[in-house]
Amino acid sequence: MSIEQQIDNVMSDVFEWRRTLHRHPELSFEEHWTSQYIEDALKEMDGIEISRPTPTSVLGIIKGAHPGKKIGLRADIDALPVEEERTDIDFVSEVSGKMHACGHDGHTAILLGAAKILSGNAGRLHGEVYLIFQHAEELIPGGAQEMVATGLFDDLDFIYGQHLFTPVPVGKIGITNGPVTSNSDGFEIIIQGSGGHASQPELTVDPVNIGVQIISQFQAIVSRITSPLDSVVISTTNFHAGSAKNIIPDTAELSGSVRTINDDTRLLVREKMEKAVKNICEMYGATYDFNFQFGYAAVVNDDGMTDKVRQIATEKFGDKVFDFPLVMGGEDFSSFSRLVPSTYAMIGVRNPGKDMEYPHHHPKFGMDEDGFIDGVKMMVYVALEMTE
Repeated sequence: MSIEQQIDNVMSDVFEWRRTLHRHPELSFEEHWTSQYIEDALKEMDGIEISRPTPTSVLGIIKGAHPGKKIGLRADIDALPVEEERTDIDFVSEVSGKMHACGHDGHTAILLGAAKILSGNAGRLHGEVYLIFQHAEELIPGGAQEMVATGLFDDLDFIYGQHLFTPVPVGKIGITNGPVTSNSDGFEIIIQGSGGHASQPELTVDPVNIGVQIISQFQAIVSRITSPLDSVVISTTNFHAGSAKNIIPDTAELSGSVRTINDDTRLLVREKMEKAVKNICEMYGATYDFNFQFGYAAVVNDDGMTDKVRQIATEKFGDKVFDFPLVMGGEDFSSFSRLVPSTYAMIGVRNPGKDMEYPHHHPKFGMDEDGFIDGVKMMVYVALEMTE
């Protein structure tokens, strides 16, 4: 039986795995049922060495019959603290306040499908394939960092990851060289002023006024300090101060998100943000606490390996393959891509005709399962050809 026929046959299992996982979502670092479910599924397959690099992650290793390279296939397995609001499916979340609202249930099921195909074809496989079921992608510092710290992946030649992505229509596969996602960082600021009556602002140190000026200055960092050719986003998403209309408060609290795509700009933006806070607060006589949290680094696809993956994909899918633009979101696959040459691709699952129009992390998020077969094919063919 051909690989194509085997993939067609495994899809019913993939759908069942995905739907079972969807019913039983678990949050980051809490994936105990999920990891056991994955381990049990792998045990039903032939010749897979199974281990637990961390308490809630799973690693399976398939050793081919022929010498070759060591490559990894990665899927994230955690869910989100979202209350599901879908009524059009019969496999809604059975856990209150938790939902697979990003597609990791599909990622896990697809890697299980690829595992079943590859384990059944070890005789034609070169090298070794590491099946990386990674926990806690959704919560900084992320599960990938923990897995990398074990040293188990240091000598891999290549790691491939992918995301089922609703901005991409079903049938399309996005592959790009260089940055795929951004550095994803956060900040928190507490401004300590001196409150008083709203009619006498001259007797106060107004933290609201100071906060507004800080927010404005942050945008000047984007437009006047960093290059317009270098993608930078600073979004102040929270501003809390005061409790009454006629009282200037003592304090204001700001927080938000910072997105950049290279390390030099990341450090420059952090430096200029803190300097802006310091200068504005000093001008008005306020004190401050500035906390910048480094989150996930940018995922950067290796040029050489990504060219090979694109060639494999184009041979199998033709004009389905396209250059996917940079996304300013965060993804902890970067811990792997900074360790060894890696490629991260986007698999289309958007289908407005099937009410698949809600974005990732939305309570009504959904994916067209017709796109899952492309994810299985990519993992299988990458494993078969990149290990040679």
